[in-house]
Amino acid sequence: MEHNVPLISTLAVGFGLALILGFVAEKIRLPALIGYLCAGIVIGPATPGFVADVKLASELMEIGVMLLMFGVGLHFSLGDLMSVKKIAVPGAVVQMGLATVLGMGIAYSWGWSPGASLVFGLSLSCASTVVLLKALEARGILDSMNGRIAVGWLVVEDLATVMMLVLLPPLSGVLGGPVDPASAQHPLWYTIGMTLLQVAGFLALMLIVGRRVLPWLLMHVAKVGSRELFTLSVIAAAIGIAYGAAMLFHVSFALGAFFAGMVMRESDLSHRAAEESLPLRDAFAVLFFVSVGMLFDPMVLIEEPIHVLAVVAIIVVGKSIAAAALVVAFRYPLNTALTVAASLAQIGEFSFILAGLGVSLGLLPQEGLSLVLAGALISIALNPVVFGLIKPIKTLVLSKSALARKLEHREDPLSVLPQSTERKYLAGQVVLVGYGRVGRRIARALDERNIPFVVVEQNRERVEQIRNQGMVAVSGDSAEPATLIQAHIMKAAMLVIATPDPLNVQRMTETARTLNPEIEVVIRTHSADAVEIFRRDNLGQVFFDEEELARGMKGYILSKFAPQEEPAKAHA
Repeated sequence: MEHNVPLISTLAVGFGLALILGFVAEKIRLPALIGYLCAGIVIGPATPGFVADVKLASELMEIGVMLLMFGVGLHFSLGDLMSVKKIAVPGAVVQMGLATVLGMGIAYSWGWSPGASLVFGLSLSCASTVVLLKALEARGILDSMNGRIAVGWLVVEDLATVMMLVLLPPLSGVLGGPVDPASAQHPLWYTIGMTLLQVAGFLALMLIVGRRVLPWLLMHVAKVGSRELFTLSVIAAAIGIAYGAAMLFHVSFALGAFFAGMVMRESDLSHRAAEESLPLRDAFAVLFFVSVGMLFDPMVLIEEPIHVLAVVAIIVVGKSIAAAALVVAFRYPLNTALTVAASLAQIGEFSFILAGLGVSLGLLPQEGLSLVLAGALISIALNPVVFGLIKPIKTLVLSKSALARKLEHREDPLSVLPQSTERKYLAGQVVLVGYGRVGRRIARALDERNIPFVVVEQNRERVEQIRNQGMVAVSGDSAEPATLIQAHIMKAAMLVIATPDPLNVQRMTETARTLNPEIEVVIRTHSADAVEIFRRDNLGQVFFDEEELARGMKGYILSKFAPQEEPAKAHA
């Protein structure tokens, strides 16, 4: 029997070596993904010994990107995306523009043509959504306000990159490359118009038809009672819609899967769908990093070290400073600015695609692709370190810079309660942290029963909307004492934490108890470990199950403030 099985050999050697090197990396206190990247280098064509099938590895990497983006969509609704549009859209556009200019400038100084410099700059401007997701998930902040801003920012970057991929072929002649005969048949405005029309058509199909069909399909499959069929339906939806979007509407696989997850989020079973797809997402995420390592030629580090350092500086330092400055300019706290900056301090899958397209069009030299891959590998490896520096950098900046302290504590009309706030909201009230799906349901129930409450929300745009609806709200980081003080936590009757951010929940609880030892705390979390900690330390009443979470929290809160109501009514 002939064992010519490139797929099996790629999977076997890739997973096996990634396991070994990932384990070694963790043992020496480095992120496991560094081990995965090194595994890719070892089995790549640039090193001696076994060489895995690069083409197959690239396709497997695409599947991993689809599943990961599908998982993001399951946690990130269109409402979440729209809630951060005021910062994500202009922030992503300006930051990409600045990064592109930096990349163009450095490439032009090396003697490259304007077209090559442009493609190179664009390749350095777009961060990797896959790397970001792994970093946010590892820190438990994917569902936090900072996580939503970072993901929304990168979704806008992905949309902009899709436009670049479409426009580069018809523009190659103008930029100094060969003229594409197919694109030459149509004017540029026609190509742009058709692209926008195709993207709009896909979005309309998903939002009008998909948001009804996919939840309905998921519910009927779940009623059969087969776990295998349910998992299959989730995976089939993710990959099938991503493939259909690419083939029919020329939308990227990643964005197709992302919007598939967004519309499936409408189902009550979305949390189960995320859990069922998690093992495959993790497995293919490993293959993604291995595939990146396979594309890397280590010789570029020896032959052009100065060029590599310049590329890494633009990615890790230049992009981060630009992003942080933009976030601070939008009046968000320093912690949010540093989180977004760390999120963008790397490049990944779209950078490879852009650079590869530039080479195929004759715009970018092969050296450019090698430098992009080197920058990606090094920035991905450094990204966990960059995230780890957020807290010490924040402490250092605030201790050394009077301007930073002034900006951090500048007067923001949304961060304080208006002077006209009624007294019932200043004592004996409920302080509700988070205004997402669960928070909105709790707020509605409190409002219907005339129980006073103050919403604390980090999203300034959302606070503005809440106030326009006649409710009382303050903007700020609820883990900071100043924010809770503005919500008058010292005289509040109850603190309700309706955000699942595990890193800040304990800090919020400890801060609230310090300011008001008698306050009762009600906590939401998706982490079983967090449940055990909160209950062991008697931090508050904890609600964990996703499907009953909002109902359970609402019923408990109302039972404390409206015990005279019938139990059936209080828990409705």
